[in-house]
Parts: sequence; structure tokens; C-alpha cells
Amino acid sequence: MTRMDAVIALSPVVFFCLTEGVSAQERERSEIAPAYQWKLEDLYPSDEAWEQAKNALAGRLDEILQYQGKLSEPGPLRACLKVNSDISKTFGRLYSYASMKSDQDTRESKYLALRQAVEQVMTEYGSKASYIEPEIVRLDKATVEKLIAAEPGLKVYRLYLLDILRRKEHKLSESEEKILAQTAPMADGPGSIYTVFSNAEMPYPEITLGDGQKVTLNKAGYALHRASTVRADREAVFQAFWSAFEKFEQTFGVDMYSHLQAHVFYMRTRNYDSCLALALDRDNIPTEVYTALITNVRSNLDTFHRYLRLKKRMLGVETLKYSDLYAPVVKDVDLRYTFDEAKALLLDAVKPLGPEYTQAVQKALNERWIDVYPTPGKRAGAYSNGGAYDVHPYILLNYNGRFDDVSTLAHEMGHTMHSYYANEHQPYPLADYSIFVAEVASTLNEALLMHKMLEEIEDDDTRLSLLMEYLDGIKGTVFRQTQFAEFELRMHEKAERREPLTGDTLTELYGDILKAYYGHEQDVCHIDDLYAVEWAYIPHFYYNFYVYQYSTSFTAATALAEDVFEGEQGAVQRYLDFISAGGSDYPIEVLKAAGVDMTTAEPFTKTMAAMNRTMDEIESILARREGR
Repeated sequence: MTRMDAVIALSPVVFFCLTEGVSAQERERSEIAPAYQWKLEDLYPSDEAWEQAKNALAGRLDEILQYQGKLSEPGPLRACLKVNSDISKTFGRLYSYASMKSDQDTRESKYLALRQAVEQVMTEYGSKASYIEPEIVRLDKATVEKLIAAEPGLKVYRLYLLDILRRKEHKLSESEEKILAQTAPMADGPGSIYTVFSNAEMPYPEITLGDGQKVTLNKAGYALHRASTVRADREAVFQAFWSAFEKFEQTFGVDMYSHLQAHVFYMRTRNYDSCLALALDRDNIPTEVYTALITNVRSNLDTFHRYLRLKKRMLGVETLKYSDLYAPVVKDVDLRYTFDEAKALLLDAVKPLGPEYTQAVQKALNERWIDVYPTPGKRAGAYSNGGAYDVHPYILLNYNGRFDDVSTLAHEMGHTMHSYYANEHQPYPLADYSIFVAEVASTLNEALLMHKMLEEIEDDDTRLSLLMEYLDGIKGTVFRQTQFAEFELRMHEKAERREPLTGDTLTELYGDILKAYYGHEQDVCHIDDLYAVEWAYIPHFYYNFYVYQYSTSFTAATALAEDVFEGEQGAVQRYLDFISAGGSDYPIEVLKAAGVDMTTAEPFTKTMAAMNRTMDEIESILARREGR
């Protein structure tokens, strides 16, 4: 996706950490030293300055109307696209400020109101600018090339213009596009309902653990207590948590059905063969990349089952249960780091990418791009926001000193460096990179951190802990996300065939896929029927074929990291060129230039080799210890 699409999409450049946040020790924001808070004054010096900028933007919206009906002429076309680009860029900066201010304290309604205000401005603008693509689509490629030749200022928009023509058969008339643009708030309804209900209003259960502690199993509580070292507590957590979801199975089913119907509506309105084709066509991703991922994972379930059997062995259980999968398998390993120690560790870990990259990371760490610690009301989890093109990216953390937090810092810094390099090396219309490649840089940074840790740590328990963490990452990112991707594909296919989709049919569909992946019938991992309602817990199913990109990005990052670790000539420069490319070409082509061809099985094969190599080392350590 180019930056030109962002105006209509209203989507800031924000990349969220895949892992769920768990509540950490909080201090009041006033108690946190400024060095550990992000400096949003780099965006706007005050709320008043933001308000002035927003009003100035609102006053510019009619500028776009003067070019209507004139886009077959080189001068007006260049001027139109320049105005569109400038407004999009300003929106990104305004939205970033309002959303990050809101995330500092979600209890404060003022900044939520600011965010809604700028969204309303952009919705208004989207309606006014809706004529642009229908006018461009009436041109042909030869005409567009002539316009670019006549007006050099159009070169930066060439990919955008030709991409519109590539999708010509799926574009509607100007009046139809205007109507379709107005349906976005309705289409977003099911996702909004899910977010509010599952996070704020769903009655989550309370249980008493074996030690007498009473805990509430909301999402954070579930994420925390499912990893208990006490097996009976884990089982009780699973039973109570999924029973709560089962009570609302039909409600979640109706909500998901409405979400799927919106996708089917857009698919048919825009004349696509499938919802998958519609979702992937935006970035020109062949549907075969999606289906091949599922095929590759299905063909390598024996490797996944090897991991599950290894976990069973390390846990010392007779039968591995689904409720065991988050339990720690190595006891008494608790790596702790202050944030300053984490900074030093990260800087050392990224050195293989060269001094330029290391200095850029140091700049982000030292110049207050990061909001570090949890505070009351602060948004949970972690993300990187690269939406302010003319400033710099920002990172939100909830750092609590664990190695997981260091890994999250590395992950989000990968996103941030991707945005930073793309914004530095590309003009605004070509800087925004596709979601398809978004997780590559973050995953590679995590691989660099893990590589450094394993190079330096010799203690068996600590090595086992880190090696299992790496395997857990492959499980969660490659296998689990592909399992999600297959479920998402199958339920869309059912919707396209006009088959009934109720809560219980979705649970049955999800359960069949879940049991196949985890080897339930082969006695690899036992799946209780109740747990098949897990689909209702996954927010990513409202993101429209998003999750597969976690898997593809992980395999791409693994292939790139292997080249860097092996010292392959040119590997580092190809990687820096990759994160500098932004959206200057389609994501498949950008990755090919970096040496990774996602239309082949090679990246996946390299990932499976790395996974098996890791399990070989774990088994070697276990055999040595058992032989003592």
C-alpha cells in the first residue's frame, strides 16, 4: 500500500506486538523521569498547537475539489496528487499525537475526543476526494506514461497510478465509490462491538487458585494465570475462562457473521472471485502465497508435533493437554534487566547490522522516542507508531524488567527502524510499507537478540529456557497464526457459499482445525471440546486476512537472519536496502530484492531447519543431563 491509499483507509502506521500484555508494576506518570517518557512535543508543542493544525487541515479540504474533471491533464493531476499527499501526511501527524496522548491515559476522554475529531475530518475529506481513483481508472497505461513523461513531478506517483490501473476491473463509478466510502463505519461495526464487549462489558469469571488466591480471569488475568506452574490451576483457568466464552458463543457468532457479510459484500461489489483475492490484491500478493503457507504448515506438522512431544517430555506429564502449552518447562530461570541494561543489550545485539543501524537505534533510545513504563490508565501491550513522516517513529512499552520485555523492545525497535529508514530514504508517497513485510524487521531484531544471548550464555538451564522461548515463538507465530489463517479462510469460504454460520458451527469448524494441528487424534496433545470456542477470543479475525502475515514475515526474517549470521556477502546491505525501500515496489518484489522469494517454499524450509536444529540442541542438553 502506498501512502496515497492512507487518506481513504484512515489507518495510521502502527504495528502492534503479537504477544498479549500482562499487567505490570505501575507508578504514577508524574513519578517517571522524563528520560523514560516519549517526547510528543516533537509532534506538536501543545494541545493548542495541535488544535490549530487540525483546524488548518479542515480548512484545506475543499482544495481537492478544484481538480475534479481535470485529471487527464499532467499539471492538474500532479497538483491533485500533491494536495492529496500533503493532507494524508498531515493527518498521520495529527492522528499520531491524539492517539498516543490518549494511550498515555485511556481514562482521559479529552484525547479520545481529539482522535475522533481528526477521524471525522478525514472521513469528510475521503468523500470529497472519492472522485480521484474513478477519474484515473478511465485512463489507460499508455496515457498515464505520457502524463508522467510530460510532468516529471508525477514520477513519485507512478506506482500509485499504475496500481489503480492494475485493479481497473474492480473500480466503480465515481458516484458508486462515494457511496462505498460511506459504508466504512458500518463495516467497522462488528469489530467495534467485539472490542467493547470483550474488553469492557463481558462478565469474566473469578476463581480461587490452589493457594487460596482469588483472581479475575479477564484477558490479562487469563494470559497471566494460564502459565501457572501448578497444573490443576492451569486446568481450572482454562475451564472457567472458556466456559465464560461459551455462554456468549451465539452472540460472538452473530457478530462474526455480520463481519463476514461485509467482506462478502465488498467482494461481490468489486467483482472479486473471493474475499481472499480482494484482501490480498491491495498489495498485489498472489493468493497462492496464502494457500501455500497453509499447505507448507500442514506438510510439516510432524516438526510441530516433535516440539509438542519435547514440551511433554520437559513438563514430565503423561498426557500433554492444551492447557499445558503456556506452562514454563524450565524452573528457576528468571532473567531480569533494568531498562538501561536492556538498552545496552539491544545495542550490542544489533551490531551485526553495522554502525549506521546501531547509531539509529541509539538515537531512538536516547532521544525520547519511547514511553517505557506502565502507569495507571496507560494502554496495555506494546506498539510502534511510524505515522509522523516528518518527525520520527515512537514506541509504547509497558516495561517490567523481564527478558520478555527486552525482547519486546527489540521487536518494536525493528518496526521503528523500518519506519525510520523508509521515511529517511523515500518520498512520502512511497514511504509506507505493506503490512505483508511489516513483521520482518521486528522478527529479525528478535532473532539478533536471541543469537547474542545464546552466544554468551553457557548455563544449561538458561540455554534451555531461551531455546524453548525461541521454539514457543515459532509455535505462536508460524503454526498458531497459520492455524488462525486457515480458519479465517474456511469461514470466509462458507460465507461466500452462503452457508449458515452460527456460533456453534464456527466452534465446530475451529475445533476440527485445532485438533488437526495439535495432533489430537494421534495423542500428541489433547484438546478438550470446550476449548474450540477459542475463535471467539481472537481479535485478529476482525482484521481481514491479517494473521497470515505474521507467519510469512517470520519465515522471511528467518531466511534473512540466517544469511546475516552466516556472514553471507552483501546480506547486511540487502537488508538495509529492504528496510529503506518502504513502498517503492510491491512487497513481494521488495523481498525478492533482499534475497527472499516468498513465492517459493525456501523461506519456510529454512525456518523448519532452524526449528529442528534448535530441538536437536535441546535434546542434546537433556540427554547429557539425564546421563549424569
